[in-house]
Amino acid sequence: MAIDPNIKILVADDSGTMRMMFKQILAKAGYTNLVMAVNGIDGLKKVKAEKPDLIISDWNMPQMDGLDFLKALRDTDEFKDLPFIMATAQSDKGQQINIMEAGGNGHVPKPFDAEQITQGINKAFGEGMDNTQSTKKQRSVIGGRVELNVAHIQITDHLALGVLKHRIDNGDVEPKHFDLSTSLKGGWNPIQEGLETGELDCAFVLAPIAMDLFAYDSPIKLVLFAHKNGSTFVRSKHYDPRFDSLQSFYKYKVVDIPHKMSVHHMLSHQFLKELGLKPGVPGKKAINVRFEVVPPIKMPDIMKENEDVAGFMVAEPIATKAIVNEIGKLEFYSAKRWDNHPCCIIAMQEDFIQKHPDAAQEFVSLIIETGEYLENDKARAANIAVNFLDPTGKLGLNPDVLKNVFSQPQAIRWDGLYPEAQDLDKIQKYMHDVMEIGKIIDLEKFIENRFANKAYNI
Repeated sequence: MAIDPNIKILVADDSGTMRMMFKQILAKAGYTNLVMAVNGIDGLKKVKAEKPDLIISDWNMPQMDGLDFLKALRDTDEFKDLPFIMATAQSDKGQQINIMEAGGNGHVPKPFDAEQITQGINKAFGEGMDNTQSTKKQRSVIGGRVELNVAHIQITDHLALGVLKHRIDNGDVEPKHFDLSTSLKGGWNPIQEGLETGELDCAFVLAPIAMDLFAYDSPIKLVLFAHKNGSTFVRSKHYDPRFDSLQSFYKYKVVDIPHKMSVHHMLSHQFLKELGLKPGVPGKKAINVRFEVVPPIKMPDIMKENEDVAGFMVAEPIATKAIVNEIGKLEFYSAKRWDNHPCCIIAMQEDFIQKHPDAAQEFVSLIIETGEYLENDKARAANIAVNFLDPTGKLGLNPDVLKNVFSQPQAIRWDGLYPEAQDLDKIQKYMHDVMEIGKIIDLEKFIENRFANKAYNI
């Protein structure tokens, strides 16, 4: 049975930017009967006054956060069964479990789109099937070649995949053991879900996302780094060195990041702490710089329209395009803070590895070879990248912008992709010990390096 689009939805979020995005996304999904609240206390008052049919709440809010808001409702007879969705940057698996144990009806991790919020609403009302459990996938094998479905998003970090596809399509390379199909996703959440459910055989994904999935028993393995370096912190054009220090400029402002579980979050956190600031998300701890998770392609426009946003950190080519369009100025390249750092990795389903080791080996070897191919001719790579990263033209990419990206000092690299455990350990320990997010995992069990060992003759 279809859900009535006129249901009354209470949205609780302390960020004005996010409340505006909620309105836009829910309107696109067909829901316009909204009541807005700024935190859990305000939400409780408006639930009693407005009697909504559904609540969609952020987690991290001052005075009363989303989890306490949920628990307060579940402690009442009148609202103990009121459908409640947490739409939040608290996207790691441990927090998702906390939501469900507290009586939540669903979780939609930020950044989300109209399709994802619609799925969350359907599940909250019992209209959608729960697809969080892994399912057996039937893969076609034709002529001895298995279908290999690899997901990515619209960033240069994933260009090795695009160039490999280009080489295969043009007949320059002919795999013996797999048929490659690539799947462009609108953000990190569909990739995270696809890896968790087994829908995707393989994905180019942020390393901390894959590590967090592994920590909660998703049967995936890291087979290779996808690239090194490649992200940029962009500072708002409103900074004026005549009046502002960096500390005073960022204080009490917002910094946008693409995902809670990301190297972007880690490096931004380090930078702001070194300025003597207290970055974080609103909640029980005192902060004076607020992180918000928003879709990467929306970051420039959000900063352009909102002076509260002091900066954002994102993969290329989004950052360089924002600088070229004078929306912001360069704060730092990620490699300036950590040269040759990993960011995205290649995660593969363990059952694919077990059933099709020759295909896994060939894919890893070809990605390594293609990375070297990219490094040797970045002008050619820029031309190939336009169609792969911007197939509909919505990003407005052109080869000149990408050549500029590739020529930056300490720019993105696609060589030397061997998965080094100590690099991942540096990430997980800072995020767990300093930022208090994620879990420490056994990297020896997470990394499947036999394919890289063979490709690199180790």
